[in-house]
Order: sequence, then C-alpha cells, then structure tokens
Amino acid sequence: MKIFECDHCRLALFFENQRCEKCGYLTGYSPDDQDMLSFDPSVLTLVSDKDGKEFRYCANREFGVCNWLIPIEKNGKFCPACQLNRIIPNLSDNENFQKWKKLEGAKHRLIYQLERLNLSYVSKLKDLNQGVCFDFLSRNPTHNRMTGHSSGVITILLEEADTVHLEKMKTQLLEPYRTLIGHFRHEVGHYFWDRLVATAPVILEEFRGIFGDERADYGQALLRYYQSKYNMDWKGNYISQYAGSHPWEDWAETWAHYLHIMDMAETSFSFGLSVNPNLNEQSLVGKIDFDPYQNHDFGQIFKAWFPISFAINSLNRSMGIPDAYPFVINGEVMKKMKFIHRLLFGMR
Repeated sequence: MKIFECDHCRLALFFENQRCEKCGYLTGYSPDDQDMLSFDPSVLTLVSDKDGKEFRYCANREFGVCNWLIPIEKNGKFCPACQLNRIIPNLSDNENFQKWKKLEGAKHRLIYQLERLNLSYVSKLKDLNQGVCFDFLSRNPTHNRMTGHSSGVITILLEEADTVHLEKMKTQLLEPYRTLIGHFRHEVGHYFWDRLVATAPVILEEFRGIFGDERADYGQALLRYYQSKYNMDWKGNYISQYAGSHPWEDWAETWAHYLHIMDMAETSFSFGLSVNPNLNEQSLVGKIDFDPYQNHDFGQIFKAWFPISFAINSLNRSMGIPDAYPFVINGEVMKKMKFIHRLLFGMR
C-alpha cells in the first residue's frame, strides 16, 4: 500500500488513521483520489486542505471502523467499501463488534487494491446478478455456515477474526498463512473468476490449459482432497496444498497470492526499499523503483520483489517469528500469476 501523510503537518499516516497524531487534524481516505486528506477540526465542514473540496465521512465512521470520505455532492450514507455489506453482526455484543472491526480493516484494504487494479465491482444490493456483497456471520450449530463465496455473496465468519481460532485452523488445515486479508483476497477471486473468466470463451479455454478443467465435479474434488490431503504431492504445481483440490480453488489461491505480491511490491516502492546483500551471488539484489500497478510485466515485478521478500523473511527470523511470506513461487505458479496479470492489465 502507498504511504500517506497529513496535508497539514506532513506526518506519515496509516491507511486507517482518522486523526493526525501530531497536529490533531481529522484525516480520511478519498477513494476517488486514492489518497488521504486532512481537515481542520475547528471547522464544522470537511473541506480538504489539499484542494478545497468538501466531503462527509462514511456513516460507519460512527463505529470507528471506516475513515473513508464521500464527496458532498454524492448521495448515500456509505462509502464504496461499506456499501458492499449485506449482513453485519449485532453490534451490541462487544466481542462481535471487535471482530467486525478487524474484518472491516481487511475488507477496506481489499477494496483499495481492487481500485488500484481498476477492477470494477457493484454492490449486490444494487445489482442482484452481477454484484458482490459481504455477509459477516457467527458460526451457528444449526446451520453449516462456512467462510466462502456463492454467486457473488462472500461470507466471512466472525471467528476468522479470533486469534485463538486462527491459530487452531492454521494447524488443523495445514495453512501456515491463514490471515483475514488472505480470506478476503481468496473469496473475491472466486467472484472475479465468474466475472472475468467464465463469461469469456477464449479466456476460459486458456484458463483450462493452465489451471485445469473446472467442469470436474467440485464436491467430489473437495471430498477427495480432505480424504487425502496429508499424502498429497502439491509443491511442484500449486501455490498451496488447497490449490490442488480443484481448478477453481487453484485460481482463487493463486489470485490471492498475486494480490499479496502486488501489495507488498507497492509498499516496497512507496518506502523506496532495496536490498544489496554482502554476497557474491546477485540473485538477491533487488529494488522496486516503479509502481507495480503501472507495470505490465509481472516477471519484472516478481524479480524486483523476491529479494525484498527474502530480506523481510530473514528479519522475521531474526526476531524468532514466522516468515512473512513462507511460500515458493515455482515455474508453474509463475505461469498462473502471469496469466492473471495479463488478464487484468489487458483490461486497461
């Protein structure tokens, strides 16, 4: 993600900041400008220091879960990210509220990235057939609720925001990189498969040549996966074990990791990161001196990103914590990521 700063005092800001910690100015993210704006708190209206435009906050700022801005001339109470909510938890339950807050943080970062990729989306509340929406639900013993995607409805269980549950699932499902943002990126991948691949015969045929034939029985494929996953040899062809269960899941897993890499690359670019280790081998020399969202060559993005990700993993190990990115991108996975990159950048 980009680095943001206060327009008034130039202090660096996080994406979620609602106020500058140095000067006290109000802050908010403008999706139209893809930038943070600041506002004099002594003035009743939100007039941007940067260009004098007037805004109001998304209604969910009341709960401390959103700092996005809506131009004053636009209708509606909610920002583009919050408009996608169909079901939210009972906010009188403080435990549920805290989990929802974490879910919103991950979802807003997802929507930021979709905007950077110029991916169009619409709320399912406005377009029942083509839209997408989010249901944030608690696990219910009488209903088999699961985190997942179905016809544009993305369900995320509140338990996914619980640290203890997350660690349990990492062990139980052999998923060392199970994160909230990972869930959002994976599930929205299913939505965009329906929008970008399933509806385009030429692209669909290319997809089948790279990921496999998605017409294979999905239910049977998952049943076989859960019966044999501990003996499954997947590392030569897939980004994760689960990706080997079915072409749809291979796409969604690869899509999620593609978004991981693009986000890390943009953050590295914003910070001006580069590495030049004290080694004779030059493969770990890298610098991202370009905006990855403006680069049509995923091979170049990956080549610049990999040394920095290796350095970040090494720093994590110095602190005794797990690798930030504990995955290997082999030739087959690279082919799949390049397919996704070509597809998205071919739309521009």
